[in-house]
Amino acid sequence: MSLDVTSRAFALEDIPVEYTGDGRNISPPLDWSRGPQATRSYALIMDDPDGPRGRWVHWVVWNLHDSALAADIARQPHVDTAGGRLYQGRNSFGRFGYAGPCPPAGTHRYFFKVYALDRELDLGPDTTRQNLLDAMEGHVLDQGELMVTYSHARAMAARYMDRGADVRVARPVRH
Repeated sequence: MSLDVTSRAFALEDIPVEYTGDGRNISPPLDWSRGPQATRSYALIMDDPDGPRGRWVHWVVWNLHDSALAADIARQPHVDTAGGRLYQGRNSFGRFGYAGPCPPAGTHRYFFKVYALDRELDLGPDTTRQNLLDAMEGHVLDQGELMVTYSHARAMAARYMDRGADVRVARPVRH
């Protein structure tokens, strides 16, 4: 993997609440290094391998023509951007576009995987992660990923600390 994937919105490895189901639930800005000269488009998959029922897909995007994505991409099958039209498939929630982290318990890892492709892909709006992976087979020139984490408890504790609140952890009472 040699594509360098970054986001100016993330400090260290924690995804800010704004980009999660606990916040505004908007897609974060992302940047990545340019692919090889033969690159014709990029694809992006964001998923959580730590879900209780296995991998949970948060975002499926293809036919990106720029090496960056602005924040707050509309949740619809195709979106016109400054870099051209991009396409979004269905996430594990059954919706188009981005769906931010909202783990049921504990700290989960979220991977933003970017693929440099030697062609554009002709896929329909009901495209899933697996459909995209199948269509990319044999066309990936390079790839890279960014891993971030999120936890409801840590996010909520940070909110209280920001407000100057005294956060205490409840301990079970033993009889």
